Amino acid sequence: MSSFRTASGGRIDRSRPVSFRFDERTYLGCAGDTLASALLANGVHLLGRSFKYHRARGVLGAGPEEPNALVAVLRDAARRTPNLRATQVELYDGLIAESQNRWPSLAFDVGAINNLLSPLIPAGFYNKTFMWPRGAWKALYEPKIRATAGLGVAPTLPDPDRYAQRFAHCDVLVVGGGPAGLAAALEAAAAGARVILCDEQAELGGSLLDASDATINGGRAADWVAATVATLARHERVTLLPRTTAFGYFPHNLIGLVERVTDHLPLPPTHLPRERLWQVRAREVVLATGAIERPLIFPGNDRPGVMLASAARTYLQRYGVRVGTRAVVAAGCDAAYRAALDLAAAGITIAAIADVRPAGHAPGPAESAARRAALPIDAGATVLATGGRLRIGAVTLGRVAADGRVTAGATHDCDVLLMSGGYTPSVHLHSQSRGKLSFDDALGAFVPGAPAERTRSAGAARGVNGLAAVLDDGAAAGAAAAGGRAGATRYAAQALDAGIAGQPGALPQPAGLTPPAKAFVDFQNDVTTRDLALARREGFESIEHIKRYTTTGMATDQGKTSGLNALGFVAAESERRIPDVGLTTFRMPYTPVTFGSFAGPARGDLFDPVRRTPSDEWARARGAVFEDVGLWKRARYFPIGAEDMHAAVNRECLAVRRGVGMFDASTLGKIEVVGKDAATFLNRLYVNNWSNLAVNRSRYGILLRDDGFVYDDGVVARLAEDRFHVTTTTGGAARVFAMMEDYLQTEWTDLSVWTTSTTEQWAVVAVQGPRAREVLARLVAGVDLSAGALPHMGVARGTICGVPMMLIRVSFSGELGFEVNVPADYGSDVWAAIHAAGEPLGIVPYGTEAMHVLRAEKGYIIVGQDTDGTMTPDDAGVAWAIGKQKPDFVGKRSLERARMKDPGRKQLVGLETQDPAVVLEEGAQVVATPGQAPPMKMIGHVTSSYFSAALGRSIALGAVAGGRARMGQTLWIPMPTGDIPAKVVSPVFYDREGARLNG
Repeated sequence: MSSFRTASGGRIDRSRPVSFRFDERTYLGCAGDTLASALLANGVHLLGRSFKYHRARGVLGAGPEEPNALVAVLRDAARRTPNLRATQVELYDGLIAESQNRWPSLAFDVGAINNLLSPLIPAGFYNKTFMWPRGAWKALYEPKIRATAGLGVAPTLPDPDRYAQRFAHCDVLVVGGGPAGLAAALEAAAAGARVILCDEQAELGGSLLDASDATINGGRAADWVAATVATLARHERVTLLPRTTAFGYFPHNLIGLVERVTDHLPLPPTHLPRERLWQVRAREVVLATGAIERPLIFPGNDRPGVMLASAARTYLQRYGVRVGTRAVVAAGCDAAYRAALDLAAAGITIAAIADVRPAGHAPGPAESAARRAALPIDAGATVLATGGRLRIGAVTLGRVAADGRVTAGATHDCDVLLMSGGYTPSVHLHSQSRGKLSFDDALGAFVPGAPAERTRSAGAARGVNGLAAVLDDGAAAGAAAAGGRAGATRYAAQALDAGIAGQPGALPQPAGLTPPAKAFVDFQNDVTTRDLALARREGFESIEHIKRYTTTGMATDQGKTSGLNALGFVAAESERRIPDVGLTTFRMPYTPVTFGSFAGPARGDLFDPVRRTPSDEWARARGAVFEDVGLWKRARYFPIGAEDMHAAVNRECLAVRRGVGMFDASTLGKIEVVGKDAATFLNRLYVNNWSNLAVNRSRYGILLRDDGFVYDDGVVARLAEDRFHVTTTTGGAARVFAMMEDYLQTEWTDLSVWTTSTTEQWAVVAVQGPRAREVLARLVAGVDLSAGALPHMGVARGTICGVPMMLIRVSFSGELGFEVNVPADYGSDVWAAIHAAGEPLGIVPYGTEAMHVLRAEKGYIIVGQDTDGTMTPDDAGVAWAIGKQKPDFVGKRSLERARMKDPGRKQLVGLETQDPAVVLEEGAQVVATPGQAPPMKMIGHVTSSYFSAALGRSIALGAVAGGRARMGQTLWIPMPTGDIPAKVVSPVFYDREGARLNG
C-alpha cells in the first residue's frame, strides 16, 4: 500500500484491490476510488498539460469543477472517450487511461515551448498576428492552428455502445443529493409527491460523505445518509438517480438529465445502455446543487500539488488519501482551516497557514480550532510565488501591511499547497431557467434571485451555511414544492462551522514588480491576470466581451472555478463593484454530455427513420429505381429492359397523356381538422375562403408564413360541416401540423378545433389519364364516377375491392384524375388490384420523375422547388386562390406592403429554349443580355427543367424579375459552354384551356 494511502478510514473497499493503467504504467487502487484518488494514492500528481501553454498540471478539485486532470479512457479501439475528468472517472479493474495534450510524454512535452513563447501569444494574438500575407490564412495559418487546437483525440471508429432515452414526469425534481437535496426529497415524498432525486456522484450524500465528525439528530452523519437513502429507495413514489447529471434547464420545467449506466463497470452487460438521457417534466424543481470552492489567484498557482482545500479534505475523508506530506495552506475562507485540521490529524505536516484576509478579522470556529491545535498561522499574508517543476516544492509568502503595501516573507518547503477563496453557489441551472441572480456582499458571490420557473434553490446553492441550516432549508424547500407546510421539520446537527464567504479576485502583490510567474484565473483555458488586464487595455469593458477576447469561463468550465474570480479581478482593475461589472451567461451543458446520449437510437439506419409507401415492395419487385424524398423512399421511375431514366420517364409520361397511369401519392401529408370552428380556423390560416366550400368538395389551398411568403400548399376536402381533410406537401407535413397547433394553443385558444395527423392512416393511389375512369369503374362500388355526378374537385365515399374508400377527383397531371384514399393496411392490395384492372387498358405505373414532368407541363408549382421562401402567391402565379373578401389570414398584412406588390419582383414564368433539344440546368441563373463578364447582373433563375415527350421539346419554369411583363422576350442562361437563349412564355405549356381535366 502506498505511503499516501491512510491505514484506515474513507469509503473505499480496501479488501478489493483494483488494477489499472495510466500512461502505460500499472497501478493499484481500491474499489470506490476515482482515477484521481487512486493516482494520488500512488503519489502521481502530474496528470496533464494545459491547453495553450502546455504547462504541467495536476489535480485541482475532486468533482465536476476539475479543470486540469482531463484524461482519455480506453476500453477498445472503438471505445475511446477523451476529456473525462479524472475526478469523476470511477475506478474499475482493467481501466486504461491516458493523459492528453502532450508529446512525446507527459513528463517531457515538446509543446511546453509555448510557455517560453507566451509573450508572443497573448490573448487575442491570432486576431492581430495572422493578417499577412493575405492568402496565408486559408493555406497556412488556419490549418496549422486547427491541427494544434483542442484537447484529446476524438475516436474515429463507430461507437458500438447503445444509448437510451426516456421521458418522465414528476411532482418534484430534486437536483443534488447532498444534505439539502436529501432533506428536500424526504420531505416531498412524505407529503405524497412523486419525486425524482438525481445526483452526479456515484453515492448520494454530497458533502456529508466527507463529514466524518458531523452528527445529525444525535447520530453520525454517515448513518443518517444511509438511513435516508434506504427510506427513499423503498418509497414507491421516489426514483433515485445517482451518477446522473442535470445538464440543462429548458422552458416549462423540462430538465435534461444524463445517467451514466455502465461506465463504472469492468464488463458492462450487453443488455444495458451505456448512458440514458432523461427528459423530465417536473411540476416543481428544487435545486440543491451546492457550492464550488474558488481557487486563489497568485503567481504560480497552477503547479501540480496546488489544489483546493476542500478537495484535499475529500481525498482524505472519502478516499483515504493523503495528498502530500508537508502542506502550506492559503486561507481566504475558514474552510481552509477545517482542511488543515483534518490533514494535520492524518499526519501531514502543516508548514504554514497563510491567512490572506486582512489581519484583525474576527476568527471563526474553524480558525479558533486551528489556533487551539497550535497550527502555524500567518495572518495578513499573501502568496508571492511557488517553486518546483513537475510538482510544487516551495511557497514564498508575503506580508500585507495595513496600508496595502506588500513585502516579502518566508519561503516554505512543501509538496502540496491548499487554497480556499470562498465558495461560489452553483447557480448554473437557476440561471439557465432565466431566473435572476443577486449579489450577496457578505458572501462575496451571486445567489439565486427571483425565479422564472416553478423552481426554488436550497442549501449552499443559495448561500446558506451550516449543516443544520442547510438541512432545514432543504426540508422547507421540499415541503413547499410538494404543497406542504414549510418549516415543520427541524434538524439537530453538529459540525465544525467553516464558513463559505470569501472575496474573489487576485491576491495582493508588490507594487511595480512584474510577478515571477503567471497567475491563472481560468486553468482550463490558460487565461491569466495578464490576459484580463490586456483586454481592459484593449478597450473591452463588458465582461461578455472580455470573456470572448480571453476565453475565460468558456468551454466546459463555464465559470465553475474561474467565473467569479474573473469578475473580481476586472472589478478591481476598473474600480467597480462586482455586480456592476455584470455576469456572463451560464451555458448548458453543465458538464459535457456525449453525442451518443443526444443521438440515442437515432444512428445508422435509424438516424432518419426510413418510411416506405404501400407500393414499395411491389415496385421493388418490378425493378423500380428509388430516390429519397424527405424520410420517404419513393419510386423515381420504372425502367423496362435496358431503358435509362430518360427513356422510362418519356414512356411513363406519354402513357398518362394517352391512356392511364398510376402513382403512389401516400407520402402527402394528411391532417384531419375537426370541430365546430374548423372552417373559421382554416379561414384564418390559409389564404382561401373555406366557408363557401360545400361538403364533398375540395379546393387547392395555400398557406403563408407571417411574412406573406408561400409556406406550403395542398388540396383540402370538406367531408362534413365540421370536418376537413387537409393535405400538405410530402416534406411539409410536420411543419404544417406544428404551425396549426402553435396557433391553436397560443393565438386562437377560443376556437373549438382539434387537429390530428393522419398521414400514416391513409394510402393514396393517384389514377391519372383519359382512361382513369374506365379502370376504377371495374373496382369501385357505391360511387357514380360520371363527370356530372363527380366533377373535378368532387369528393365521394364508397368502396373499392370491398375496402372503405374516400375518392377525390383531383389531378396533378392535368389529365382526368382520381385519388383513391384507403386505410393504409389495405394500400398494397388496392394498388395491386388497380394495376391488375388496368392492365388490359395499358395502365403504367409512374414515378416521381414523370410526376414532375407532367405537373411542369401544366405549370403546377412545387413548394420548395419553384418557390424559395421569398415568393408570394402572386409571384408564384396563384394569387387567384386568395379569398378576396376575407378580413384576415396569416400573412395578409405582409402582402399589403408596397414591396410585396412591386411589379419588378421575381415572378414564375415559362422558358422555352431556342433549341428544343437543350434542357436547362435547374438552378441556373438568368440574365437579360448575353456576353456579360462576371459579376453578371442576374435577374432570375431556373426553378424546374425537363424534356417533355408530349410536346417533343424541353420546357422550363423560372423565377424572373418582372417576368410577366417580359412575355415573348428572349433571355439568356449563362453556362460554361456559352449563353443559352430562351424565350419567356406562359408557365402552362400543355392544354392551356384545361379541357382534359374535365374529361
